[in-house]
Amino acid sequence: MEPRLLLLLVFFIYGVSPVISDGSDHRYKVGDDVPLYANKVGPFHNPSETYRYFDLPFCSSAPVKEKKEALGEVLNGDRLVTAPYRLEFLGEKDSQVACRKRLSREDVAQFRNVISKDYYFQMYYDDLPIWGFLGKVVKDVDGKSDPSEYKYYLFNHLQFEIFYNKDRVIEIIVKTDQSFLVDLTEDKEVEVDFTYTVRWKETEIPFEKRMEKYSLASSMPHHLEIHWFSIINSCVTVLLLTGFLATILMRVLKNDFVKYSHDEEAADDQEETGWKLLHGDVFRFPKHKSLLAAALGSGTQLFTLAVFIFMLALVGVFYPYNRGALFTALVVIYALTSGIAGYTASSFYCQLEGTNWVRNVMVTGSLFCGPLLLTFSFLNTVAIAYQATAALPFGTIVVIFLIWALVTSPLLILGGIAGKNRKSEFQAPCRTTKYPREIPPMRWYRRTLPQMAMAGFLPFSAIYIELYYIFASVWGHRIYTIYSILSIVFLILVIVTAFITVALTYFQLAAEDHEWWWRSLLCGGSTGVFVYAYCLYYYYARSDMTGFMQTSFFFGYMACICYGFFLMLGAVGFRASLFFVRHIYRSIKCE
Repeated sequence: MEPRLLLLLVFFIYGVSPVISDGSDHRYKVGDDVPLYANKVGPFHNPSETYRYFDLPFCSSAPVKEKKEALGEVLNGDRLVTAPYRLEFLGEKDSQVACRKRLSREDVAQFRNVISKDYYFQMYYDDLPIWGFLGKVVKDVDGKSDPSEYKYYLFNHLQFEIFYNKDRVIEIIVKTDQSFLVDLTEDKEVEVDFTYTVRWKETEIPFEKRMEKYSLASSMPHHLEIHWFSIINSCVTVLLLTGFLATILMRVLKNDFVKYSHDEEAADDQEETGWKLLHGDVFRFPKHKSLLAAALGSGTQLFTLAVFIFMLALVGVFYPYNRGALFTALVVIYALTSGIAGYTASSFYCQLEGTNWVRNVMVTGSLFCGPLLLTFSFLNTVAIAYQATAALPFGTIVVIFLIWALVTSPLLILGGIAGKNRKSEFQAPCRTTKYPREIPPMRWYRRTLPQMAMAGFLPFSAIYIELYYIFASVWGHRIYTIYSILSIVFLILVIVTAFITVALTYFQLAAEDHEWWWRSLLCGGSTGVFVYAYCLYYYYARSDMTGFMQTSFFFGYMACICYGFFLMLGAVGFRASLFFVRHIYRSIKCE
């Protein structure tokens, strides 16, 4: 790849110009223009359905300029443009007219429609976020008209209260003045003056701590109590259940080991029973081994991605309203870890005596990205039809394609080549017989679906309380910053998934069913199915989301996230089961 092209790609991802950085040191002199950008507008209860600020008939006294944005900001739906208000540093204003516009009947109808849907606006002043509603709906009870009718008012006056420390902006608060209202109830042209007031106040808060007030929203004592109650509840439940299972499992295994090794000569005269009976079949390679290896590779990559994201979160990279940082990290880390997927899948596939490693690498690369691409294509088409900011521009799609073509794919192929050349054999402590043993008939609760239900319930019960706060942050307007607690929950989730999968694998082998390979992966990943079922509950019982676009985005992208969860936890469960099966069969003497 040409160095200058790679340099431009990096500049675009991280949002810096190759000539002049679009950032600033956030220091200003009296009278300096401090950047105020209008970001987007949208219905309050539909976080994905957002539109450009000037898609509504607002006015501006100066030409509107777009701010250059990084890849993560574009993925986040941010479309920043210069706002109609000018807020110079330490410059106070009183009912200043920003601009004047005569609203046509169509403009009035459009404003009335968005006010009825609780539209809000979002702006950024010196990278500090501010919000406000566009208007309000009031029930007409003055007795002069039908009391069932409503009156629609547009807020045309904003009050900016800005706090500063020496030459830096620390905090900004915007309020809508209820005494400045424009009645848009009737279908007629209206002359509107958009005005604003600016007040400056000094504060002792240092610049380095100006973002802390957004973090404190999720760290209030009553919120922390709920989070810690969630952690304690999960830990107690998990410790009791896993301790109970561990006690039973270890006791049974101990008795099995004693029975199989106590009297070797007597054992030769007796017919083998239980899991030891399967020593000639338990390491028989499974069907569709290329797909299994691909799922293991993709799951391992997603697990590595999750670990890196948690590490960045714990060191403070994802502070509130660091626009697009999480999306940028997801794209970059996923691209850079694709070699792990190729290496893991190819290495394991070759251990299973697979020969077509090229096809295996291709399956690995498309196993997660394929469904994600199809979902994105459909949802991006929906966003384009709605003319929403969630629709990615063509240039951004080209950049993502270049990242996939120039970074993700080469690393995936290199990892696959390295895994193929590893030439390690599958470490099976027992020899596999020539013909597979017939599996006895199983009761209904020992079949795959009931086992998946049992395997997914326990890990889900450890995380379901914390899920509400995550959903309210991702699909709402809450702020989530308690990454330490989330890391503990993730660790509990991984441990419980590994343990419950091992327990179910043992019970499966004890029932003389040697086809544990796919079962362990499906049982490990079944928590993703429970999380998607929780999506249904959250959408209908805990949120007020409506409309085709928001519903499509919620269930479409949550399907991809839960599918990623399935692959990641499936890889965890399979690895744990493989380690367990090797251990127990290595501990006995197999013929």
